[in-house]
Amino acid sequence: MENQTTTVTSFVFLGFSYDPLIQNFLFLIFFFIYVVTLIGNITIMMVIRSNSNLNSPMYFFLSHLSFIDICFSSVTVPKLLFNIYATQAISYNSCIIQMFFIFLTATTEIFILAAMAYDRYAAICKPLHYVQVMNRVFCRWLVSGAWAVSFFQAMANTLPVLKLVFCGPNIINHFSCELPSLLALSCTETSLNTIMFLITAGILMIFSFFVILLSYINIVSLILKIHSAEARRKTFSTCSSHLIVVVLLYGTGCLRYMRPRSASSIIMDEYFSIQYSISTPLLNPIIYSLKNREVKEAIKKLIKKLIKKANDCMC
Repeated sequence: MENQTTTVTSFVFLGFSYDPLIQNFLFLIFFFIYVVTLIGNITIMMVIRSNSNLNSPMYFFLSHLSFIDICFSSVTVPKLLFNIYATQAISYNSCIIQMFFIFLTATTEIFILAAMAYDRYAAICKPLHYVQVMNRVFCRWLVSGAWAVSFFQAMANTLPVLKLVFCGPNIINHFSCELPSLLALSCTETSLNTIMFLITAGILMIFSFFVILLSYINIVSLILKIHSAEARRKTFSTCSSHLIVVVLLYGTGCLRYMRPRSASSIIMDEYFSIQYSISTPLLNPIIYSLKNREVKEAIKKLIKKLIKKANDCMC
C-alpha cells in the first residue's frame, strides 16, 4: 500500500455546543463583542488622529495597539461566527494561515505593550530627557521592529508545522487553530515544534516582560518617594490602564501556552483563549478611555462633532 504523507485536508472545530439555542446565543454574544471591539478601537484611532492634543508617544502607541486589537480579534472571531452559524470545518491551509496570524498579532501586541511600559518609564522617571528619548523616529522604529520580530517568530513556528503529518482524527478541541491544538493531532513527533516554540516565545516573552517589569519597578520606586498622596495617585493613574491590559494578556496567554499538556483542559483552554484573543481587544479601548481623562474628553468632542454634522445634514 502506498504511504500517504497527509490524509487530513481539513479540520473540524469541536466548538462550544451543538445545541441550536446555545449556538444562537453564543453567536449573538460573540457578534456583539466583535462589533463593539471594532467600534471601540476604531474610535480610539480616530480620536487620537483627529486631536492635536493627543500627539504624544503614549497615544501613538495606543493608536497602534488599537489597530493590532482589531487585527487580533479579526483573525479568530469572524471564523468563529461562521463556524457557529454554518459549518465548523476549516481547510488545512486556512488553519495554518490562521495560526500564523495569531502568532503575528499576539506577539506584536506583546511588544507594543513593552514599548508603552518603557514610554511610561521615560515620561515619569526621565521627564527632562523624555522628548529626546521618545522622539518620533525612535517610536516608529519600535513599532516597525515589533512587527518585524513578530513576523519572524510566526514564521519560525509555522513552517515546522507544515512538515507534520496529520492522519486523523481531525477534530480540534478548540474554536481556533492555535499551535497546542494542532500539535495534539499530529501523527508524527512534535518535540522539535515544542522546543522551537519554547525557545522563540520564551526569549521574546522574557525580554518584553523584563522591559515591562524593570520599567514599573523604577516607576513604583519613584512613586513611593513622592510625599503628596494626590501626586502619587495621579502618577500611578497614568500607568494603571497599561498594567491591567498587561496582566490580562500575559496571565491568560501564559496559562494557555506554557502549561504542560498533562494539565491541559478543553474548557480552561477555551476560557483563556477567549480572554486574550476576544475579551482583551474588547476591553483595551474601554479600559484606556475610562482611565484616561484626555481620551474621554476627546471622545466627547468627537461625538459632539459627529452629532452636529448629522444635524446639519438633516437640516
